[in-house]
Amino acid sequence: MKKIALFLFSIFIFSSCEQKKAAEAPENTAEKKQKINENNFGIVIHGGAGTILKENMSDSLEIAYKEKLEEAIKTGYTILEKGGTSLEAVEKTINVMENSPLFNAGKGAVFTNDGKNELDASIMDGKTLNAGAVAGVTNVKNPINLAREVMANSEHVMFARKGAEQFAKEQGIELVDPSYFYTDNRMKSLKRAQEREKVELDHDDQTAFYDPYIKDEKFGTVGCAALDKNGNLAAGTSTGGMTNKRWGRVGDAPIIGAGTYANNKTCAVSSTGWGEFFIRGVIAYDISAMMEYGNKTLQEAARTVIQDKLPEMGGNGGIIAIDHKGNVAMEFNTAGMYRASMNSDGELYIGIYNN
Repeated sequence: MKKIALFLFSIFIFSSCEQKKAAEAPENTAEKKQKINENNFGIVIHGGAGTILKENMSDSLEIAYKEKLEEAIKTGYTILEKGGTSLEAVEKTINVMENSPLFNAGKGAVFTNDGKNELDASIMDGKTLNAGAVAGVTNVKNPINLAREVMANSEHVMFARKGAEQFAKEQGIELVDPSYFYTDNRMKSLKRAQEREKVELDHDDQTAFYDPYIKDEKFGTVGCAALDKNGNLAAGTSTGGMTNKRWGRVGDAPIIGAGTYANNKTCAVSSTGWGEFFIRGVIAYDISAMMEYGNKTLQEAARTVIQDKLPEMGGNGGIIAIDHKGNVAMEFNTAGMYRASMNSDGELYIGIYNN
């Protein structure tokens, strides 16, 4: 009788252990998935889209662009790898490109019609949907830093010109003499644009200003989108605008939803190209909306917006984006786009041309 009781007790204990294991299994699986998600992060950048052709690029200049793109993206990647926020990664990555004369942002900004440099930037937090932007600043070394200050330390979204510069001074943002932004290459570009404009206007071509200068003189806008280990997305964009611009023209870069957008539900996007059309099409937000309301993947949405909807309006350019799962899109309808990406495995991709 004792043996039977001992046998039944053993069966009961074994059964209880198995039930406990079964009950814990889903939790363990969930924990594993959570750990996988925590290690899922990524970053993607652009340095502008346009008529970027291999035959027009010297070997030394191509190497210089690739090295700077690599430096920039590895700056942000290191921040993310160490558990930093996507906002910090976006800001510091863009700083690298703003400090380089290679890109139309910060140090390499193009000139306006009257020979000045007017800088625009924006940044957005996908977790809170908070955003900050600045337009037309002339003495802020790194406009993306000021955009983040607007987001973090004001109740507003966008500041412009003298007001933005005053806010920068109050926040301790690094200011420089406007001569800091002078580069010979950008001044030569301005003179070429003005000479071409003069010739075409002499031939009574009243559409001259609205066509060639926007399309052919606006390369180099920089942007970044990132996903951090906490699952938060962020995006930012910085630019000097369009060569030979006047009347205080502002493009898409500082416009939330056009040049920059981030939402943890969907994706983070930064745009580059003919800004007027990106504003009209609300391009960055349109990609997010197609994902949220149309159940499109990031790649599907980006391809539809950039390859179909944007050209139908008459615009050109591209975007870089990353979704909440770490998938990346680098879509453009021009001859080239300076771009790079890195995933959580440390795999680096750098591209320039349309191939």
